[in-house]
Amino acid sequence: MLLHTDGPPLRILFVTPECAPWIKTGGLGDVSLALPRALAALGHDVKLLMPAYGELRTPPGEGRLLVRHAAAHPWPAWQVVDAGDAVREEHGFSLLLLDCPERYYRPGNPYLDEHGRDHADNAQRFALLAHAAASLSGIPQGPQGWHPQVVHGNDWPCGLLPGYLDHYARGTGLPRPASLFTVHNLAFQGLFPLELAPELAVPQAWLQPQGAEFWGQLSFMKAGLRFADLLTAVSPTYAREIQLEPLGFGLQDLLASRAGSLQGILNGIDPAVWNPATDTLIARRYDLDTLDAGKAANKAALQRRMGLPEAPTSMLLGMVSRLTEQKGVDLVLDRLPLLLELGAQLVVLGSGDPALEQRLREAAAAHPLHVAVKIGFDEALAHQVEAGADAFLMPSRFEPCGLNQMYSQAYGTPPIVHATGGLADSVVDLEESPRTATGFSFGADDAEALGQALQRAHAAWLQPQTWRNLQRNGMRRDFSWQASARAYVHAYRTLT
Repeated sequence: MLLHTDGPPLRILFVTPECAPWIKTGGLGDVSLALPRALAALGHDVKLLMPAYGELRTPPGEGRLLVRHAAAHPWPAWQVVDAGDAVREEHGFSLLLLDCPERYYRPGNPYLDEHGRDHADNAQRFALLAHAAASLSGIPQGPQGWHPQVVHGNDWPCGLLPGYLDHYARGTGLPRPASLFTVHNLAFQGLFPLELAPELAVPQAWLQPQGAEFWGQLSFMKAGLRFADLLTAVSPTYAREIQLEPLGFGLQDLLASRAGSLQGILNGIDPAVWNPATDTLIARRYDLDTLDAGKAANKAALQRRMGLPEAPTSMLLGMVSRLTEQKGVDLVLDRLPLLLELGAQLVVLGSGDPALEQRLREAAAAHPLHVAVKIGFDEALAHQVEAGADAFLMPSRFEPCGLNQMYSQAYGTPPIVHATGGLADSVVDLEESPRTATGFSFGADDAEALGQALQRAHAAWLQPQTWRNLQRNGMRRDFSWQASARAYVHAYRTLT
């Protein structure tokens, strides 16, 4: 049953560079599926536009051609294809694919080449995404006469979109839809040479500090922050943090000047995917009533899979992460002697900085009874870590929102987090609120503070009733997308 939220349904064009399960490099991919699906479930008319990367190329005869544009300076030929009814039937929204072979028919990561370097034409690739979105937005007409009321762009690849909407509307004299721009991670800003401006159809008026110029470069992120009608960040704490150094990354003054148009809305998670009661990827499904047996079975299964001793009396810590200093991986390695002293075990899944990968491999080789590492990504193993670990490590130096700390609470795996961004907003520390606590947090982003949190967590784990309360509190929390989607609908309505 569709539930309309306070008013008539809205027409929303959601624009993103990635969307799970079709293409995903991180949390943005998950959000780009879950939020449009939640909006559609609330009764809204949602179309999602993303590039047709090589893996997504629509075979001849499939999908439905909506718009075709011949090559015209500065844009190559492109078209938009509706991927078909199957997506709408499964997810509730229409998937629109921006088809441009010379820009998008490349395998693998949507941003990087096979050597791990940014594609040389990323500016052109994502400017085209923004241009196509603006072209579809009813200026003068979108696909089959569909005209969105709100265009929602995500992160730097969509940064030029609000400005394009303004520019094209002035050129036609027609009204434009409202624009909302979401910051998922301000550390990635989409910086390119100013000399590319003519090729990107960027007006000269933008190329100044009061526009999209940033220390002699063109900043896609700054354009989005400057020109969008409304800004959101992916957690309330992160929305405050980016208005100050160091997490403003040079844009803090602009963000502070737009504080009245900046909201923080915490991301959600998909309970259809992350639910220990229904998860087919874990060794034994469980719920609140079968928590103890379920966790024990999954812990043993995870230890077996990772080649660790099946030791129920050893606290098993899990970590699923990009292996970077931002994620605090070096802090965990610095505190490895403490974990060994506590008799704990550590399982790490992820990839990233080659130096950190090597340090983890060396730690696993030196301590095979206590440390197990899988370099790469494995969706099934990620679920198994959430279900099998006793506690989940997430000591990120900064974290705009984070999802794994929510997954871990849903799985009865109390998280140990640095109190920043969405981690601060979603984890209740045991000392701060013993009755409602769901995990452990620490204030300073250093190894000493992490060590103190690890010791507190281990001491609580040795108290079965205290630990069980933490687990149950976490499993009872509602991190589903419905509340977040309603907050976005409220934001959209302030613009329409």
